[in-house]
Amino acid sequence: MRTVIFDLGGVLIDWNPRYLYDKLIADSAQREHFLSVVCPQSWNEQQDAGRSLRAATDERIDLFPQHAKLIEAYYSRWPEMLAGPIAGSVALLRALAAADMPLYALTNWSAELFPIARERFDFLKLFRGIVVSGAEGLIKPDPALFRLMLDRYSLAPPNCFYIDDNPRNIETAVALGMMAHHYVSADALALDLRAAGLIG
Repeated sequence: MRTVIFDLGGVLIDWNPRYLYDKLIADSAQREHFLSVVCPQSWNEQQDAGRSLRAATDERIDLFPQHAKLIEAYYSRWPEMLAGPIAGSVALLRALAAADMPLYALTNWSAELFPIARERFDFLKLFRGIVVSGAEGLIKPDPALFRLMLDRYSLAPPNCFYIDDNPRNIETAVALGMMAHHYVSADALALDLRAAGLIG
């Protein structure tokens, strides 16, 4: 096995809209309603698939004009949703890089927002290639996005160890013939990497 492919959000980068909306909506019930009904993850994923942030914001404001300021904040203050790197996972990434392991990333992320991550997180430079869903107009778990990465970088699925915190994405990777790890913690990931002979 010669290649390790990382998801980014939830594996290497701690992203959560609650980091912002904890500041903006004091009442927990109102906050959860906003994040489950007004600006739910399913809506955010449409931007990860390529829709513009402006179009997405305008759509929500048309539907929920009473929440216009809070909706505008979702992307205008989006960097506040980034808590930082997930230290244990980044340490494993650096260990793999030090061992000259070929590293790639496959992420669901808005193409408009990904430059913020590139600027903030220096460890992204360790990847030989990064496929960003929003730039491709495809989103995980669509097998087409996985195949695009494999074809672009001439990767053979049996030689790939794929890491993701979303079970649906793991299912796609396995169906395509990859070894896959469902990420829940850096410690569990380290055990699987060692079992696969990828780190010492």
